[in-house]
Amino acid sequence: MTIEERKKDHIRIAVKNAVETGNPGFDKLRLKHKVLPEANYDSVDTSTTFLKHKLKAPILISGMTGGTNEARQINKALAAVAQEYGIAFGVGSERAAIEKPKLAPTYQVRDVAPDILLIANLGAVQLNYGYGTKEIRQAIEIIQADAIALHANPIQESVQPEGDRNFSNLTAKINAAAKELKEPVLFKGVGEGISKEAAQKLKVDAFDVGGWGGTNWGLIEGYRQDEATLERGRLFSSWGTSTVDSILAVRDLGVPVVGSGGVRTGVDAAKALALGADLVGLARPILTAYFSGGQKEVKLYINRFIAELKVSMFLTGAESVKGLRGRVDLV
Repeated sequence: MTIEERKKDHIRIAVKNAVETGNPGFDKLRLKHKVLPEANYDSVDTSTTFLKHKLKAPILISGMTGGTNEARQINKALAAVAQEYGIAFGVGSERAAIEKPKLAPTYQVRDVAPDILLIANLGAVQLNYGYGTKEIRQAIEIIQADAIALHANPIQESVQPEGDRNFSNLTAKINAAAKELKEPVLFKGVGEGISKEAAQKLKVDAFDVGGWGGTNWGLIEGYRQDEATLERGRLFSSWGTSTVDSILAVRDLGVPVVGSGGVRTGVDAAKALALGADLVGLARPILTAYFSGGQKEVKLYINRFIAELKVSMFLTGAESVKGLRGRVDLV
């Protein structure tokens, strides 16, 4: 199967199948309510700064796709929305574009989103399959990105019949790449989360936790194959570190954090930000909104999401995103 065919499968299954599993942990958190907020709702400011880029809201449309004509349309449409709302945007893994340069346009969005914080994407495991800083720079240059996410997805690669499964010595290779590159490097989880032990060994510029409790890529790979593979995907769909536990694992490491994995509402976002995240990442909800009603439906979702976040901030007495920090209890 070609990379393009695999990318098509991923989009189809992510939208149509039941691929969300687990619990991100937001139900363990309760925002601290202030019956007298001592704040003006109209003064609540959702803007923030991430990797030296000013954003109008603490939202990243997480990297999802690329490599097909349909993916090109999706990336363009979603990046244009990110431009309009002043939020960050990431593309899916760019391995396809590096191995087949003719596919590069399926990732390129700067023509519709000249000002956004744009994040490139490669699988960290490719550092064991001939990739190095040259290919990482290519991924950045292909889309004129401001930063790059190196993602780790061992469950997906284990379930995927054509998966790349040599994850040996990757911590050292990620650290070496991050040290050599001038652009910021994010370590990105893919629905499996990250432990404190693993995070402490990584010398990267930011974490995107991709915690367990949202879209499960082991299941997505299972649905692509036979019943036996699907059963393996189902078995390991309960494996991982929750989004809340992942944020707790990385929040004190001195670098910015994207809280992602099962974030579905502005209240979820407020909890993640209060716990220690700097942004929240959204993927499948954005993709399903797009397939439901195009850019219009995506905008409705983001409008609702930001409104929910703003109300949550107001009810905790926080007039800024930074002001939310700590206004949450574990229950």
